[in-house]
Amino acid sequence: MSDIDSVNAELLTLLQNDGRMTNAKLAERIGMSETPCWRRLKRLEESGIIEGYQANLNRRKLGLGVMAFVQLRCSEHDQAATAEFQRIVQTTPNILACHNTTGADDFLLIVVAKDLDDYSAFVDSTLRRLPGVTSIRSNLSLKEMKASSKLPVTSVSSK
Repeated sequence: MSDIDSVNAELLTLLQNDGRMTNAKLAERIGMSETPCWRRLKRLEESGIIEGYQANLNRRKLGLGVMAFVQLRCSEHDQAATAEFQRIVQTTPNILACHNTTGADDFLLIVVAKDLDDYSAFVDSTLRRLPGVTSIRSNLSLKEMKASSKLPVTSVSSK
């Protein structure tokens, strides 16, 4: 399902705003009966457009006051080193995101920690031990001005 019509776009937008919205409420909001709405929702889930549902948590209230953007440069790019790198990144809960990037550095990570001491320990215990890492540069977030995982669904709508 690559074409998102205006009804699916509205459905996805509503769910991004409230993932706990019932099918009855979704159907009411988009002006259709519950069964066709449920079918659309199931197709969106089965196609992988909807990957899952989760609660958005406040990291600061959980005691995770530091957010760092970490640029890594690696000297090893063989299959074994890359597989081990990916395994460690995917199983480390403090790493929220990891992107293979263009430019001087190979990876950009988003990392959270309790405080600067905790972040320093994380760098020593985890990042410095990643296979092939030759350079670590951190930028600490001073103020989070926008944080969202909501996608602009209406801009990809086909109708």
